[in-house]
Amino acid sequence: MNGPYEDAELEAAEQPDASHDLDMETVFASDAHNAEMLALEVQSFLEAQGIPTLLLRGAQIASLPCEVRVPRSRLEEARAVLAAAEESGPEAAAEAERQFEAAGGSENPE
Repeated sequence: MNGPYEDAELEAAEQPDASHDLDMETVFASDAHNAEMLALEVQSFLEAQGIPTLLLRGAQIASLPCEVRVPRSRLEEARAVLAAAEESGPEAAAEAERQFEAAGGSENPE
């Protein structure tokens, strides 16, 4: 038989997180002709850094903007990661890709 304290613990464990830390905030938005491609790149980069994302896009209407959102609690981290990536530029990305390939890496090992 469960005591009153055990019942209270079970009830607390079943309650969803009602804090606003999990509210999604926009970290990237674009309505350029290649907005979906850019948003997918941003999403992929943030996910690789361990930051969860949500991609919003107008499925059939290309003129609608694409957005990448992250949890409010990770917004500043996501902004810092994107700023650092932008600062290092495409040369750093190309160098990282060369190192990855030289190490025999493959994103889809078979």
